[in-house]
Amino acid sequence: MSDISSDEEPTQAFGELSLLEHLNELRIRLTWAAGALVVGTVISFIFAERILLFLLEPYGGNQLQTLRPTEGIETFFKVALVSGFILAMPVILLEFWLFISPGLTTKERRYVYIFIPATVGMFLIGILFAWFVLVPAAVAFLSTFMPDIFMTEWTSSEYIGFILAMLFWLGLSFQMPIIIFVLARVGLVNGPMLRDQWRVAVVGIAVLAAAITPSIDPVTMLLTMAPLLILYVLSIGLAYVGYGRFEKNMEID
Repeated sequence: MSDISSDEEPTQAFGELSLLEHLNELRIRLTWAAGALVVGTVISFIFAERILLFLLEPYGGNQLQTLRPTEGIETFFKVALVSGFILAMPVILLEFWLFISPGLTTKERRYVYIFIPATVGMFLIGILFAWFVLVPAAVAFLSTFMPDIFMTEWTSSEYIGFILAMLFWLGLSFQMPIIIFVLARVGLVNGPMLRDQWRVAVVGIAVLAAAITPSIDPVTMLLTMAPLLILYVLSIGLAYVGYGRFEKNMEID
């Protein structure tokens, strides 16, 4: 067996930790992540009214109905919580990385400088795509659908929930290339596997697009599917790269 350089030696084997040590480490990381979420939510709480007004722009800035006494304040806190999660995401990802890093080699730990910026960046790109492309198309279609029959007077919980769902879930779905690369890096998937299963992937992406877009109109669904299909092709390329590095490490071992 070849000698392994210091860069390829695990910094701390997970197997050397007891179950209680694992649980304690998990508790610490979850505590810091929860703290970041609380801080992010408090900051968002201060700006929640401005965020609500910003989210109303696709609806023409019109006021929203409230059908329950607590509906307005519930919507207000929902906006603050989702915004707080977005603000806290870099810290949450860092805590996740710190939890798994003891089982990684020194060289692999350096991926944190790529992993966190790439994950946050793709999440924000997904949000921007949803806001500038999907939301205007969906709101325009739904608010003008059969106007002689349906009068558009949306409630706060339904409209804001609709917008937040599209922004949040499309942002998460843009993590696909990063997730695929990580799975390929540990040998769970590879490029040929993803390439050969493209038909299954198209069906899965169609289902995911239907779940992300509360609207059932085909235009919004196709606009959602298009970037996800492009990301799947990108994921195949990253799977080749990630699995190639996995095979290289196996040869060294």
